[in-house]
Order: sequence, then structure tokens, then C-alpha cells
Amino acid sequence: MSAEKLFSDEAQDQIVKAIELAELNTSGEIRVHIESKCKIDVLDRAAYIFQYLKMHQTALRNGVLFYLAVNDKKFAVIGDAGINSKIGADFWNEVKDLVIEDFKKNQFTEGLEKGIELAGVKLKEHFPYQSNDKNELKNEVSFGK
Repeated sequence: MSAEKLFSDEAQDQIVKAIELAELNTSGEIRVHIESKCKIDVLDRAAYIFQYLKMHQTALRNGVLFYLAVNDKKFAVIGDAGINSKIGADFWNEVKDLVIEDFKKNQFTEGLEKGIELAGVKLKEHFPYQSNDKNELKNEVSFGK
């Protein structure tokens, strides 16, 4: 099944709303990228997509990417240098485990929403919303091949 078919317009809207809510209280930036296949190591692919989406160009280096390869059942959550310098890898594993619980029940949208919310809470701790904050990255769900 193609990634875009798995996520209806309504599901994509739910994910975007989760991103918008999470970003209300932080200067951090969250993106979701979904593909059908990932034939390399999932962290390598997520890092490539992170660069491709120019997520490393945020002012505070506080971007977070949720990457999912549907058909190959691969999933990763990665953060940029700014947020990673403040939290440990254990946090990203905690987020990943939370999301995967719902994925196992074929609740992909719900899993992503929960993960995005948890990431937003952590971003708020270390990168609270600033009065001059601007949305540096698109909130839309991006799709690959």
C-alpha cells in the first residue's frame, strides 16, 4: 500500500493539527515524513530526509522529525543538535515506543499524534515559545516514494 493511501486527507489534517498544537508552546519545529519503502537503515534514511527537508536550518537547531516507511515497517524519531544536546537518546526511544504501541494496532494517525504531543512537551521544556517566534518549517505531512 502506498503511504499516501494509508493516510487520508482527514488523517493528514489530524497530524497537522497535532503539530500545530505541539508547536504552540515551543519554538521547536516538528515534521512528519512518510514513505512506502526504506531499503537502508532507518536512522540513515531519517537523517537524509531531515537534511532534505532543511530541518537543520532552524535558528535554534530544535527540529524533530517523525519518519515512517509503511511497507517496510520502519520508524524513527530524530532531533537536531540543539534539542539532542539537552536530552538523551532514551527520550527518542520513549517516544518511538509510545508511537509503535498504536502502530501495532494499525492506529498510525493516533500513534503519530501521541508522539508529536510528547515531543512538543519536551521541546517546551527546553525551547519555550518566544514572543518573536515564527514557524520556520511547514507543518504539512510530506511523502516520499
